[in-house]
Amino acid sequence: QVQLVESGGGLVQAGGSLRLSCTASGSIFSINSMGWYRQAPGKQRELVALSTSDGHTNYAESVKGRFTISRDYAKNTVNLQMNSLKPEDTAVYYCFCYYYSDYDRPGDDYWGQGTQVTVSS
Repeated sequence: QVQLVESGGGLVQAGGSLRLSCTASGSIFSINSMGWYRQAPGKQRELVALSTSDGHTNYAESVKGRFTISRDYAKNTVNLQMNSLKPEDTAVYYCFCYYYSDYDRPGDDYWGQGTQVTVSS
């Protein structure tokens, strides 16, 4: 069993900042990637930022230069620093991880329950 505990969502004015955090715990042998997706009302869930275990990061074009993802590998934590927020960033943000429960088991993905980010104009 894996748990992802998210924190940091909320309401902020356009141009403001928020920091999201997500910590994974439970039956985890190792984590390959952790990151954040978001889903706005009436839209599909989309990648925001992803960090892989080899240090690579991927960002949605719409957030490049404004959002920064970081990992604490020892604590199985991923953070998302969001600056210069825009109303179009309003969405439910979901933490994601791809992990292995043991050295000889196939990987699996897991999602957090989501945290609401609302940016007012």
